Amino acid sequence: MSTIVTHGNVVYLCGQVGDGATVEEQTRDCLRQVETLLEQAGSSKTHMLQAIIWLADMADFDAMNSVWDAWVPTGHAPARACGEARLAHPEYKVEIIVTAARRDT
Repeated sequence: MSTIVTHGNVVYLCGQVGDGATVEEQTRDCLRQVETLLEQAGSSKTHMLQAIIWLADMADFDAMNSVWDAWVPTGHAPARACGEARLAHPEYKVEIIVTAARRDT
């Protein structure tokens, strides 16, 4: 599996899961990883095009969304989908997948 794939001027990140006991902690850690990977790929969170978020339990939507809303720069929210799915390990509460443009586009 590739962590980052760049095709032309588009950056695709693999799904990110985070550490922590709560969905808020895991979401913060996922987003920290997303931001780091975007920087490595020559992009940033202001260049996000799309985000797909999987929650193990949709009851966690509001808690996850509060962390997401605080993290996304004003005026730079990507197209986003959020759904419920059984994640790879039972301790995972959230997985985030991001597609972004490179900064030089």
